[in-house]
Amino acid sequence: MRLKHSLLVISMMVAAMPALAHTGSHPASGFGDGFAHPFGGLDHTLAMVAVGLFAAVLAGRALWALPATFASIMLIGGVIGFMGIEIPAVEAGIALSVIIFGAALAARIRCRISVAMMLTGIFAIFHGYAHGAEMPVEAAAAHYCIGFVSATVLLHGAGLAFGAVLSPRQMIHRLAGVVISIAGIVLSLS
Repeated sequence: MRLKHSLLVISMMVAAMPALAHTGSHPASGFGDGFAHPFGGLDHTLAMVAVGLFAAVLAGRALWALPATFASIMLIGGVIGFMGIEIPAVEAGIALSVIIFGAALAARIRCRISVAMMLTGIFAIFHGYAHGAEMPVEAAAAHYCIGFVSATVLLHGAGLAFGAVLSPRQMIHRLAGVVISIAGIVLSLS
């Protein structure tokens, strides 16, 4: 009963929080701003933690392959955003990443690592684009990028650690996935 109550409270808190990590919401200039960006919006934070959780569920090579794929492809998306090349539906792609990763956890999907890496890479482009598009031309681009990649790796690590602690309790992985997915739906509607 206590777990159900806690999940209800968490989901209500998530529903009340705005997604602030979208393009154009704040200026950025260096490492600190880049590092803060993934924490500035619940959608980015949830997606990156979910990648770590998903990697923990898949185990094996996925433990390093999914976070490495996300971070490296996110950098490519960041360059695309910084260069001003338009990618359609960035907001929808970010929200969809939260929903899909949450649903994959909730359904306890076990897929080939190559498929998980492809899915992770597709969504990483949207997240990277949002990071790069917010970086002003006069910003210290390298420092900003190191900042957002460092935060991303930290969030993936948190997801991996959470997944490792919960590994004997597979039902909690599923509940976390449900909460993440519902949060993604709520964020996409706001």
